[in-house]
Amino acid sequence: MNNDPAHYPKQRTASMSEWSPSVHYAQFQHMPAGILPERRLYDFELLYVCHGEAATRMQGQHYILEAGQLILLPSGVYHQNEVIAAAGVRFLGIHFDFFNELDIQTEADMVVNELSVWPDKFCFEAVAEGQAHLTEHPVYTPPLACVQLMEQLVEEFTKRALGYELVCKGLMLNILAYLLRTPLSRTLTQATLHGRRLAALMERIEAAPATSWSNTAIAEQMNMSVDHAAKLFKQMAGMPPSEFVQSVRHREARRLLRESDLSIEIVGDHVGYSDIHYFSRIFRRHEGISPREYRKLSKIL
Repeated sequence: MNNDPAHYPKQRTASMSEWSPSVHYAQFQHMPAGILPERRLYDFELLYVCHGEAATRMQGQHYILEAGQLILLPSGVYHQNEVIAAAGVRFLGIHFDFFNELDIQTEADMVVNELSVWPDKFCFEAVAEGQAHLTEHPVYTPPLACVQLMEQLVEEFTKRALGYELVCKGLMLNILAYLLRTPLSRTLTQATLHGRRLAALMERIEAAPATSWSNTAIAEQMNMSVDHAAKLFKQMAGMPPSEFVQSVRHREARRLLRESDLSIEIVGDHVGYSDIHYFSRIFRRHEGISPREYRKLSKIL
């Protein structure tokens, strides 16, 4: 079997009914500021940032992870994690495979020892026909319901009560389903002039989410017709302009609700929704609960 890292992760096309994940590790961990050693995994890892800021270098890309975001680290791919926040970062880490194919006894069964590599141990990534594979764009901003499932999985894995393997499998399937449904927070192609211009525009949107980012305003920024700008934006960003603006506003609203004591009205105004009732409806559509309920639950978590 080829052990060239460029050939990883290995992938297997399988219907979703064939996915049968097993969980190898699930735990909270606090890490101090600093750069961690480069490594590879035999399995896959979901690394969720609960508090602080982190980064990952992988396959020539540098991903910044804020609180509330996670990265999916693929089997067999070199990566290097870094804790940026001076006070450290609180992570939630979950190691798993897609097809219940790895027997885990010790940490050495998950982390590759480059002096003694076992090519047959690298796990396959499940790819559903007609769907993008999950590691294609590895950074996600999961909804609170998904975060709660990850919290529950850690509890089940830690307590290991009767039947915990079945519960963990069910929770993991639900988590993967949420990731499949979560819009990509950022998918950029910077190889062209339009790509660079769009990247700069998206940064301006993220820096000022409360600005009126209508399709017309975006087209003017791109110096294009409205239809052409909207088509190009969707092609290169992976979603229509309005959806991207909403996702940026929603992510910022979640951050303010978690990290500040601003009133719901002020949070809505800060992210571009001066009408609190409209803000609440939009927030509930994305999250499944109201801003007030989200704030209460985030304090518990």
